[in-house]
Amino acid sequence: MKKVITAERVSRDASDNFVFQRSLLAYHAAAERVAGDVLEIGTGTGYGVEVIAPKAGRYVTLDKHRPAGLPELPNVEFRQAVVPPLPFPDASFDCVVSFQVIEHIRDDEAFVREVRRVLRPGGRFIVSTPNRPMSLTRNPWHVREYDAREFRELLGRRFRRMEALGVAGDERVMAYYEKNREGVRRITRFDPLDLQHRLPRWMLRIPYDLMNRLNRRRLLAQNDGLTRSIRMEDYRIVPVTEECFDLFFVAEA
Repeated sequence: MKKVITAERVSRDASDNFVFQRSLLAYHAAAERVAGDVLEIGTGTGYGVEVIAPKAGRYVTLDKHRPAGLPELPNVEFRQAVVPPLPFPDASFDCVVSFQVIEHIRDDEAFVREVRRVLRPGGRFIVSTPNRPMSLTRNPWHVREYDAREFRELLGRRFRRMEALGVAGDERVMAYYEKNREGVRRITRFDPLDLQHRLPRWMLRIPYDLMNRLNRRRLLAQNDGLTRSIRMEDYRIVPVTEECFDLFFVAEA
């Protein structure tokens, strides 16, 4: 039996291509907006380091686990830590980037406060998180998900200006999304009591990962051409709407 790869660590597996390509776009969009000393919160598997590091003077990437095969670049430093708090002095960075992390943080207020603390005046916080209106089911790995208004309010308590953007997809992306929606509906029809929203998150994580992985692999088997054909260019950064897959905000300290 193949090892189940948790859906919370985006991989280059073909079945993850829909998610991987849009996650990659976030790094490329951030690379256009960073300079100086940059902190990444949430290294993940490390695929974004090579995208952003060349644009930074110093690049510190932080995660609770050290990924295998982290690129070895002269300006890159890995720090292992659980956040919040952040293990850095005040005003240490010109930019902080964090993608698909804040939804996992129990105390999101403290997380945002810590990001603001380590930023220098005029520094940027570039952050992405799933857009709740586009979620197909409850993700038990997430403490919460946000809509654009809620996310704007959260960041607005600590940051004076922000650009509210999102990650949208083209027709090819939406065709895959609809296939995925059909798959999720087939699975959730076996949950007539809506236990996915009633049971504690910890009880649902392994079943969620198993069903999510099986659904993605079924989609690959039945729609191989569509699944593999999706590219980063099929996604774009746009002013945020309910149809965006992810929220992508740029907040200024």
